[in-house]
Amino acid sequence: MTGVPPARRPDASMTLLVEVMEKPLDAGYAEAARRRAEGEVPSRGAGPLLLLLVAVLLGLMTVAAAQQLRAPSEGPSAREVLEQEISERQASAEALRAQTVALTEEIERLQAEALSAADQGLLDQLRLDGVVTGTTAVSGPGLELTLSDSDADLGGDVAPSDTRVQAVDLQTVVNALWASGAEAISVGDQRLTSLSAIRHAGEAILVDLVPLPGPSYVVRAIGDPEGMQAAYARTGAPAYTQYLSSEWGIGSSMNPVDEIDLPSVGGQGLRYAEPWEPDVEDSVEDSQEESP
Repeated sequence: MTGVPPARRPDASMTLLVEVMEKPLDAGYAEAARRRAEGEVPSRGAGPLLLLLVAVLLGLMTVAAAQQLRAPSEGPSAREVLEQEISERQASAEALRAQTVALTEEIERLQAEALSAADQGLLDQLRLDGVVTGTTAVSGPGLELTLSDSDADLGGDVAPSDTRVQAVDLQTVVNALWASGAEAISVGDQRLTSLSAIRHAGEAILVDLVPLPGPSYVVRAIGDPEGMQAAYARTGAPAYTQYLSSEWGIGSSMNPVDEIDLPSVGGQGLRYAEPWEPDVEDSVEDSQEESP
């Protein structure tokens, strides 16, 4: 064994620093510098040409896709399909509503046949209830009031929705007619009941989920024409419709009518109310208290 110390193992962590200090120039840059020193012309290679070809190909593909999207479709558009589906659903709803009215009229006819001889008073009460609830078609004299959208150009500061009849306008007129003694009312041929709602859905006005066609909306009310006109004039509805006309150009008119026919809404099912049935024990106690 000699006294010479063994060679130290190089530190791996110093390799990068050694490479940087001993070879500061990348091999590629060194080769390019050598070629320039020897007068060689550097080759441009196929890189730029390939990039140009790829750019042209992408441009052609983009133009073809845009032309295909702009070309008219041979089949029906999504809007046409949606409109057709809406029309079919509305027709189906109208058919079901007509069927409900026909069945209700058949039930009323059978009730009249069964009760005409047994209990005429009960039959008269059922007919009166049918008029109030809207399950019976009615006719008689009354008033016809029309609200119409404005077709005047009121300037850029006025929104288009302000010049159209809104649900609140029909609500105001209908409430005034009820307060004036109307016995039955319809809006756009849709009979109103105690459960009816007049509201907006987007730009459409709905009465019990049935859209009303514009631009004119007809409200018909059965009752004494002269009495209703006098009572209606005392409500706030005339001033309200006059304000709509002067401010937004919405037209309104009222005319007495000798005969108005309002349709039935069909059967009205009870949602929360139930027929009251007295307790048997209470009935016995009441009869004992009444007996001498």
